[in-house]
Amino acid sequence: NTTASTALPGYKGTYHNRVYSDAHDHISLTAGQSYRFGIYFVAAINDEPTDGFSHEAAEHERDAFLETMQESLVLETTNPVLDQLFYFSKIRAAESIFNSKMGLVHSPGGGNYYVGVWANDQVEYSGPFFPFLGYPKGSIAAENAYRMFLKHIPKGDKPIPYSFEIEGDIQSSNKDRGDAAMIAYGTSLYLLRMGDKKLAASLWPLIEWSLAYCHSKLDENGVVRSQTDEMEGRIATGNANLATSSLYYGGLKYATYVAQELGYKNVSNTYKRQQRELEKNIENHFGSAIEGLDTYRYFEGNDRLRHWICLPLVMGINTRAEATATALLDSMWTENGVLVEHQPGPQAHTVFWDRGTLYALRGTFKAGFFEKSLEKLAAYSRKRLLGDHVPYAIEAFPENNMRHLSAESALYCRIFLEGILGIEQTGFSSYNITPQLNEQLPRLTLKNIHLGHTTVSIALELIGDDQVNVKISTNGRLVVDTKQKNRRQVNFELK
Repeated sequence: NTTASTALPGYKGTYHNRVYSDAHDHISLTAGQSYRFGIYFVAAINDEPTDGFSHEAAEHERDAFLETMQESLVLETTNPVLDQLFYFSKIRAAESIFNSKMGLVHSPGGGNYYVGVWANDQVEYSGPFFPFLGYPKGSIAAENAYRMFLKHIPKGDKPIPYSFEIEGDIQSSNKDRGDAAMIAYGTSLYLLRMGDKKLAASLWPLIEWSLAYCHSKLDENGVVRSQTDEMEGRIATGNANLATSSLYYGGLKYATYVAQELGYKNVSNTYKRQQRELEKNIENHFGSAIEGLDTYRYFEGNDRLRHWICLPLVMGINTRAEATATALLDSMWTENGVLVEHQPGPQAHTVFWDRGTLYALRGTFKAGFFEKSLEKLAAYSRKRLLGDHVPYAIEAFPENNMRHLSAESALYCRIFLEGILGIEQTGFSSYNITPQLNEQLPRLTLKNIHLGHTTVSIALELIGDDQVNVKISTNGRLVVDTKQKNRRQVNFELK
């Protein structure tokens, strides 16, 4: 029985790596017999144990986790590829949680990014998803990320750190990526979905600071200045980009409802007014004809289509929806989804980041471009589940060679919740959905969605050409049972 081990000095002391098995030195097997043993790959720091582990216990723990994923937020459609990738995406989103000095934290993973939190990946992408899943470790990890940013609100007009890495020991704060806008948007959504007034009150200062910071960065055109976006300077963004202003808009929109729930009526009214003004400014400054389409320029001087032109659609701004959907689903679409930038030349079809595609599909579904969006979602899902690099959404290519980062899988699930279903909240217990189906997807059921403190199932079925049966139930009780036109909003409350 062979053991291999190393001990190397590192950031926190001595780092031990050990590989061993718990097999007996000698065994005898007769015909038809089998013998089971474990091989262990162990990493430990200083005096942490490097033996005494049980593969049976690990397998049992994993099976219990998978059972939880099978029973929570269950998607059932007429397309088995969508159903399977949705299930795998729940797993990938929820498994990347680590214990740390910050408490439980969700991290991107992918071989590089562990026991750290980022304003985009955790605060904006995965944090607002976990309340729907109803996985306690996920919701706790999300809360810990928000509290880490709350704890490090800077003084003066400095930007907030955009990440806390290596258990929070290292802060990345060398640039403003529009992180305050990401934080305002993600935190507001998370709190609405948790439906917990005490939690909302404790995290409210983070939202309030983030929105005030964004407001202080408005330029002469009334849009938000930032040094870059979440692409961190990989591609030009000018002095004020569409992503930061769109996320600020989303932050104002959802913070309005959180403020109402907390009794801050004047603050809520102020945010509503600022939201209306910002929508006009986004149209006036960014609205533009790009490559023959009346969509958005990403920044002043930009003349190429960009993937983040989808963000106004995600936030419910539909002024330029048709041309923007055409840009995303036709002009910029490839077999790997939406390009970062549409450009001529040999690099035209090589640079893509899945987060852009996942946001784009959420936005085009939400804006009502169902048939085309479904066609592209089905193609993308087949590629990611059954193609040449499987079975999850990826980070990027060519950078990092398509790592399966975790938060992108949360974004995949959010396409169905916020895009196809169109789930919106106007308070801790008030909801609306905008059901949409067609002949290619005539049925959709989402079972065991966690909405606040209530577990709900939503069943949609296409009747004829343009009617949808909508049934919403909780604990065996029908909350909604109606037949209505496709894409008509349904309002309901859960007390």
